[in-house]
Amino acid sequence: MFTGIVEELGEVVAVEPQTDAVRLRVRGPLVVSDARHGASIAVNGVCLTVVELDGDDFTADVMRETLDRSSLGALRPGSPVNLERPVTLADRLGGHLVQGHVDGTGVVLERTPGEHWEVVRVSLPPALARYVVTKGSVTVDGVSLTVVDVGADWFTVSLVPTTLAVTTLGRTPVGGTVNLEVDVVAKYVEKLIGGAP
Repeated sequence: MFTGIVEELGEVVAVEPQTDAVRLRVRGPLVVSDARHGASIAVNGVCLTVVELDGDDFTADVMRETLDRSSLGALRPGSPVNLERPVTLADRLGGHLVQGHVDGTGVVLERTPGEHWEVVRVSLPPALARYVVTKGSVTVDGVSLTVVDVGADWFTVSLVPTTLAVTTLGRTPVGGTVNLEVDVVAKYVEKLIGGAP
């Protein structure tokens, strides 16, 4: 479980294609400082399992299902990535409950700079639209954000200077693909009241 508060901007060191997967090597000195084999680390919002540690680097296997549902398949050596370690029971929940289970991807449609922030409009897959509400929470590339506005197939978020500076969202261009995770509480509520497909 994560909170969507990015701890470190890491960098992809190597991408090793395999038959039905990819082995990803990522540099992240902070997140590996207390990691061990089998630990979880969120990479652009995707919970991955550490299979190797080497200095400031960790390696994780990314299966076909994850490649199909996320943007991790587009990563190349040198790509910046948002990194977060899992929350402990003693931690503050600075963002919201994030599982690291990406629900789908969106595309950055528009970036509107302001004096102190930037409003970003992101496409929203139809299957996820019912879970995104104004002033609700959404995770974009592993970053917990508050939804500003929602349309039938898009939503907007407002990025403060810190988010622009210390996450990949500050440099994701219009047309760039981002990972989306909707609020898991909404999905559970829907299922409990019998509305889940």
